[in-house]
Amino acid sequence: MKKRPPGTARQREGADATPLLEGISQPGDLLRLSRDDLRRLAAEIRGFLVRAVCRGGGHLGPNLGVVELTMAVHRVFRSPHDRIIFDTGHQSYVHKILTGRRDWFGSLRQYGGMSGYPSRAESDHDLVENSHASSALAWSEGLARGFALDGDDRAVVAVVGDGALTGGMAWEALNNLARSPADLVVVLNDNGRSYAPTVGGLAAHLAALRTTDGGRPNVFTNLGLAYLGPVDGHDLEAVERALHHARALRRTVVVHCVTGKGQGFGPAETDEADHLHTVGVVDPETGRPAQPPDPTWTDVFADEMLAAGELDPDLVAVSAAMVGPTGLGAFARRFPHRVVDVGIAEQQATTSAAGLAAAGKHPVVAIYATFLNRAFDQVLMDVALHESPVTFVLDRAGITGPDGPSHHGVWDLAVLGTVPGLRIAAPRDQATLREELRDAIADRRGPNALRFPKARVGSPVPALHRLSGVDILRAPAGAKVLIVSVGVLATAALEAATLLSAAGIECTVLDPRWVRPVNPVLGQLAAGHSLVVTIEDGVRDGGVGSAVARLLTDLAVPTPVRVLGLPTAFLPHGGRQELLAEYGLDAAGVAEAVQAALAGARQSRRLSHLPHTPQVPQAVNHA
Repeated sequence: MKKRPPGTARQREGADATPLLEGISQPGDLLRLSRDDLRRLAAEIRGFLVRAVCRGGGHLGPNLGVVELTMAVHRVFRSPHDRIIFDTGHQSYVHKILTGRRDWFGSLRQYGGMSGYPSRAESDHDLVENSHASSALAWSEGLARGFALDGDDRAVVAVVGDGALTGGMAWEALNNLARSPADLVVVLNDNGRSYAPTVGGLAAHLAALRTTDGGRPNVFTNLGLAYLGPVDGHDLEAVERALHHARALRRTVVVHCVTGKGQGFGPAETDEADHLHTVGVVDPETGRPAQPPDPTWTDVFADEMLAAGELDPDLVAVSAAMVGPTGLGAFARRFPHRVVDVGIAEQQATTSAAGLAAAGKHPVVAIYATFLNRAFDQVLMDVALHESPVTFVLDRAGITGPDGPSHHGVWDLAVLGTVPGLRIAAPRDQATLREELRDAIADRRGPNALRFPKARVGSPVPALHRLSGVDILRAPAGAKVLIVSVGVLATAALEAATLLSAAGIECTVLDPRWVRPVNPVLGQLAAGHSLVVTIEDGVRDGGVGSAVARLLTDLAVPTPVRVLGLPTAFLPHGGRQELLAEYGLDAAGVAEAVQAALAGARQSRRLSHLPHTPQVPQAVNHA
């Protein structure tokens, strides 16, 4: 067991914990339990998950569904000697409980606390922590191949579920596994869902397998792989028998386990939307929030998308297994034949959208910002090269909060900024989101992207006036500092300007609205100020601030630029506001950066007037 990360809370369940669960600190502890004890333990784990996850939020439904399955994996295989890889990683909570991290759940997904995904910093039992779906089979094939080359008899187990097998990368791995020397056990956790029900031909095929004896030819055996199942994934003894059989075959075996998402918790089992896939703070009895949540950016997009669909019969929505989470649910209910869910396959979503555009439709691809990274080649070569009028709506852009490094949408402004002909909008409030979405859909010249965060939408941020497409939010007389804010950081920029005004520093604040490519009018505005400060919730390298600085260089505008943004690093999980403050992107951080930049400029000017004193070379001993 690795050292606990700094700041991790150790909150024990106290009286709520039961003797069996208290006695589990490592996987080997499962081996001393009787069958009756194991059934009791499964119930205790479910009760613990409901209490812990409802208290602070997290992925509930997926983990309730893999209790017996995970227990069986840990009874048959010897982690960490045998390697267990989860795909997707959000179904690893039971694994964390069984590997000594039950006491950490009081800090689940909190800043400095336990990750909601596998984490190498937490435990030697965790090897792969990237929670983007469909990669586990490729990881496992390479790992098992490496073991085989060394003559190492360690097993590799890939627990694949929540729709991850719909991703193209999973099928590339299956194709290669058919001729690989890998000794690999693929535990297919078939609950029929990702967020929503799994779609496509694979889903139909798995459904058919559930009603047969599994022995006749299927897609796995046709590929040359061994197949066992279907197995009741909640029957611990049946899963164990199948896993022992699979291990004994010493080849790649698919063990098909049928489970129920949300198993054992009534509100999750009956939730028609997503079986409580992920929850915030909710009532552990009902699974519902204590009070209705405030409107989010996703809610506003959902409303405007529905309105746009009423006006434009050619508007088609495209999703990669996230119709509900990306705000397309209402559109899907109103226009079911104008919604395409491709499964966890962002590349397919992107190129399919280019095809829809070529057929005269107006495709809107709604996707998490972090997941569009996986379709960059398709954005570049299938959409942009063909000048396809596809609109990308990037939910969860910037700091997302508790999901951590794999889910922060901090790369889009830099990555998409390199795509020729692609425009990127960053709305600052509800009104600009609606306006910019309408503009994007109406633009038939080429692709557009619209980005917004996972957050409450907040109060309106009105503009004083608009200059050549740029909204001027604050323009006091005699302002020497120009603050260029990107999207929702307009509020922090305005608050920082108020703080600075109290210190005798006046700032103009503007919102470019369309942030990439940079509007040339920014050169004219920058020329009238002594300092330009840009603020964005994306990586600084190659982001909007870098593009602004390059524009001023190209226009020979000498005004210095101070770029505020996020480091090119994998950022930890935590509250959105906590992390923005940590990286100096709140009002106080922006004000401090402006003052430091002005002080630095004054110091540079003083030094430039000092007489030049030649440096005397130091003697060099050549002996």
